[in-house]
Amino acid sequence: MKRFLSIILTLSLLFSFAVPIYAADPVEITVFHVNDVHARVVESGNFGYAKIATLVNEARTAGDNVLLLDAGDSFHGQTFATISKGASIARLMNLMKFDALTVGNHDFNYGQARLLELDAETNFPLLGANVLKANNTLLLDDYVIKEFEGVKVAIFGLASPETTYKTHPKNVDGLTFEDPIVTAKRMVNLLTPMADIIICLGHIGNEGMYTSEAIASAVDGIDLFVDGHSHSIYGEGSGMVVNNTLIVQTNDYAKNLGKVTLSYMDGTLTSSASILATADAANIVPNPEVLALIETVSAENAVITSVVVGTTTIDLQGERDFVRTGETNLGNLIAEAMLDISGADLAITNGGGIRASIATGDITQGDIISVLPFGNYVITKSVTGADIKSILEVGISDYPLAKGAFPHIAGMTIKFDSNLPVGSKLTEVMIGGVLLEDTKTYVLATNDFLGAGGDAYTALAKYPILGEFDALDEVLVAYMLENGTEKATVTGRIAAVDPVVVVPPVVVPPVVVPPVVTPPVVEAPVVYIVKSGDVLWRIARTYGFTWQELSEFNQLKNPNLIYPGNKILIPNN
Repeated sequence: MKRFLSIILTLSLLFSFAVPIYAADPVEITVFHVNDVHARVVESGNFGYAKIATLVNEARTAGDNVLLLDAGDSFHGQTFATISKGASIARLMNLMKFDALTVGNHDFNYGQARLLELDAETNFPLLGANVLKANNTLLLDDYVIKEFEGVKVAIFGLASPETTYKTHPKNVDGLTFEDPIVTAKRMVNLLTPMADIIICLGHIGNEGMYTSEAIASAVDGIDLFVDGHSHSIYGEGSGMVVNNTLIVQTNDYAKNLGKVTLSYMDGTLTSSASILATADAANIVPNPEVLALIETVSAENAVITSVVVGTTTIDLQGERDFVRTGETNLGNLIAEAMLDISGADLAITNGGGIRASIATGDITQGDIISVLPFGNYVITKSVTGADIKSILEVGISDYPLAKGAFPHIAGMTIKFDSNLPVGSKLTEVMIGGVLLEDTKTYVLATNDFLGAGGDAYTALAKYPILGEFDALDEVLVAYMLENGTEKATVTGRIAAVDPVVVVPPVVVPPVVVPPVVTPPVVEAPVVYIVKSGDVLWRIARTYGFTWQELSEFNQLKNPNLIYPGNKILIPNN
């Protein structure tokens, strides 16, 4: 363990001895700070460490009193860091002359032994005043003191007690994370006689049982609380004041650089906070030394990415048009790896996080990085069946159109009807071969992006994290080294089931052939020639008809007017 005491002496101090110092002007100290960088040090739409170094060095060159602090979760998260197990980050932070880092939960991801090696490799202390070994001694340093123009600044570190379940349990075996309020009170009591300004550098955040706000409220005497863990910004960058403690945080991923100005004079401290955001970095020239080291590490990593980690006898499908619209063998393999490492009931990852295919043959570390480049890590949450259905509905809502949220799953099967309304497309969800129950709680393995509500999986954000595991690319490599690619098959676990359309049978009416009606043979009427003295009634009687029938048959206008020689037709039936 190393104790750092950096003392900046001015000429006047040589003659001060026991005479109290009464400064003619306030001593100003600029505190630059970052948190939750997760090894995203390369500029990519954000500040990046090369530009942060430029700003910090400009202040140092101008003669400012500068502190550069990191509130944790820096040594893990991207290939830049994970290939060397954090050594590349240590080299970079040494070059930038960081003053202190409090360990975050992900800084334990390589295990305790490796964390202690990183502590030895850095030129600044890794702090954790509440991280105790089994013998009740400290694993890391508890504080460091810096001095500027006679003003002593004490910095103590608080790690999150959530680390016990937000890294793999083996990484914290035998460790105890003391209640940070208890630790903070002890540290303030210890440091007050030794320092003029007390800074808590904490990986605590604003969620869960322990928060920076609760600590500041319960503990008098903390002047500045530089926070991390919850990936937040307080007061839109100006911070928040609780019990005379200014609390600040800079979001994450080197998107922003936090800046706090401390002004100390005659026992009185004033402070102000601000955030330098991505837009402020547009015209900043990257520091050439830091940029060169980043490029060197990237080149070193290029050699390592050629390492073979597996083989496949079939192409593993990870192309955008496939992973965002349906089940693929590569998506299934990734989900199976997540299920295996976590021991969860089911696993869900998003198609948008799968960025490339793997061709038949050897599988290299570089292939895996191409498939899973984001550095997302596996987490577990205890989620109700109803909310599992809710996020699945989000994932399939645009089917058959491509959507980054399309789910890739293990430990479960789903069927859905794309013709049903959005939010009601699922027709069957089975977990472990049993129908999902809305009110039952299941342990879900997913990636941290989805777990935070990303890709509109907002139903997951409200649930606390049960466990945190390695980065997803590392999980996949470890799984393949143990199990190969046997599970890289399409099993029909995601099935778009078209509705069964009942088509009524076509009823063909029988062909009704009308009977051939033979018209009766009508014989030609008898022609009677009227003679002198004939009358119609007598003619009719002769042939068995009435005069009316004959009159109608012959269409006579006046049956009384018939004359000799007229023809009267007599029906022949």
